[in-house]
Order: sequence, then structure tokens, then C-alpha cells
Amino acid sequence: MVNYIGVTDILRIVDDMGVGVFIEQLAGEIESDYRQWSEFEKSARLASHSPLGVIELMPTSNGKLYSFKYVNGHPKNTAAGLLTVTAFGVLADVVTGYPLLLSELTVTTAMRTAATSALAARYLARPDSRVMALIGNGAQSEFQAIAFHHMLGIRELRIFDIDPSASAKLEQNLRSMREMRDLRVVRVASSAAACQGADIVTTVTADKRNAVILTPPMITPGMHINAVGGDCPGKTELHGDVLRMKNLRVIVEYEPQSRIEGEIQQMPADYPVTEFARIVSGAAGGRAGRDEITVFDSVGFALEDYSALRFLHNLTTREPAGARQIDLVPELDDPKDLYGGTLSARIRPGLRKSA
Repeated sequence: MVNYIGVTDILRIVDDMGVGVFIEQLAGEIESDYRQWSEFEKSARLASHSPLGVIELMPTSNGKLYSFKYVNGHPKNTAAGLLTVTAFGVLADVVTGYPLLLSELTVTTAMRTAATSALAARYLARPDSRVMALIGNGAQSEFQAIAFHHMLGIRELRIFDIDPSASAKLEQNLRSMREMRDLRVVRVASSAAACQGADIVTTVTADKRNAVILTPPMITPGMHINAVGGDCPGKTELHGDVLRMKNLRVIVEYEPQSRIEGEIQQMPADYPVTEFARIVSGAAGGRAGRDEITVFDSVGFALEDYSALRFLHNLTTREPAGARQIDLVPELDDPKDLYGGTLSARIRPGLRKSA
């Protein structure tokens, strides 16, 4: 039997822990795995693009455990009442090849994305950052707000979306959370207005196009930009001139993947970037000075999903009630007799079809 975590299971787990606590603990697991960066197999995700979206597989392994995530991104889905992003994942034992866990990753990916964003900001944003602009108020926005409020102490959130109903949804959801009641939420009329006075700017828009969400006049010295929405070829959020600004440094998860999918797809192949693992390990410094502008060009990397699956597996191992079990793999008395232990055992002689 294989452990299984469905949507109802993850909701129960997170409800028991609290969303902020879950995200912060998950961030700790991601940080731990980034410190073991050299042990992981790394590759850009396998993507199948269509005019309306993308379906991707994201595998990795550290030689002991293997994981993969299936994820889609279809921005126009919401018009049909469907989610833009759905996902599920598998964690497996490398020694036997047996799956250990099959889990939903739609809700979990939203939390691991927010956890990674806030984790990077701990290294890159000014420690006294208290005001964040959140541009793009769709499905990921609440998770980003919770993560930055819980992990970095953000006290004012300036929100904007071209769809006013998305901002209204975000504001209503945040006001309904007891742990977020000390967060001041300010709705503004433009991206530029959102950036005014912000220490951190998070962009998490969904359109699959080369959008211009941030331009140089919106950027001020010392700002940290958490660029989340640009995550596939032809999909960006920052004007190229932002990346050319003086005293600006770009941090990526896995450079070969980010060159294809991130904000830096707009830049020459020799455009300098720093991989986040180097900062976590201490091989490269975090924020260089109070006026440095930092950009976390986040596209999501398989290691973060590995961390999430490993985290969930450990939680359900300690507390088995957190997961159900499914018969994904046959259990046989004789592992050499697949037919006899499955089909033959289920078909009574009197019901077998004649030749």
C-alpha cells in the first residue's frame, strides 16, 4: 500500500498546523535541501507547450529519494471555471523504485512557492522591510501574503490587479484570517501606485505573454523584487531595462532553467546571475548593501517539490492519520508471478471466457 494525500487530507494537515506555520516549516525543509544542492540531479523541467498553456514534468533525486511533479499552467482556464494550475506528485524510494507517497500538489505548490519566496527574501530583502506590493491578486496571492507576513513581518500590503474582483477577493480572504488582522491591506489603482513606498515588490501575474508589470521608474534603491509570475518561455513581468539597472543583482533557482523560462530569458546568455543555493550555502553573499536592488527570478524548481513531498511524507509517517493508503502497487506472495497474483486470482474459473 502507498500513502496518499488528497485535497481533503492536505487541508486537514494544514488546518491542524496553521497555514503560516506550515509554510515556515516547509521553508526550513527547502532551505535544508538547497544546502545539499550538489547531491541532487538537476535538469530543466520537461515542458509540453500548447497555444493555451503548458504541461510540465519536474523530476529530481538525491540518490536516496526520487520525486516528480506533474503540473499544468493554463491562464484562460478560469473563464471556464477551472484552475489555472493543478498538480500532483510522487515520492519514491531509489533503492527499490517503489513509490512511498502519491500526493496532491495543487494546494501544496501554492504553499511551497510562497515558502520559497519568503525564504529567498530572508536572505535578500532588507531586514527592516515592512511594506510589500503584491501585483497580481489571483490564486497565489493569499499564500504570498501569509508567507511574508509570517516569516518577514510584513505589516502593510499594497495590492493591485487589473481585475478589481481579484483584489476584492484577496482583501476579503485576508481580513477573514485571524492571524492576518494586524496586516494593513491597501488597494491601489496601478502597479506604480503599489510600488510607492514598498520595500518588497512581489509580481505574480498569470498571463502567458511578455508583460510589462514593472518598469525602472517604479524601482527604488534597496528594493527587493520577488518576480514569481514569469515562469515559461515568452512569459515575463519585468521590463528588460529593470534588469539593466545599476546596483541590481539577479538570483535564480537553477540557471539553465531560468535562462529558458525566467525574466532573464530577455537577456544575453552571459548576463550574470547567482544561483540561490550558493547564497544558502554561504558560497555567495546575500544582500550586499542597503541600496542594492535584488531580484529573485523565481520560476519554481523540482528540488522545492521534492522538499514538499519529503516534508509531507515525514509528517504522515509520524502521524499516519494524516494520509490514506491506496493499492497503487500490487502486493504479491510471489513477486515473480504478477498474473497469478492479480488477474488469475480475481477471475473465478466459471467466469473465464472460453477461447
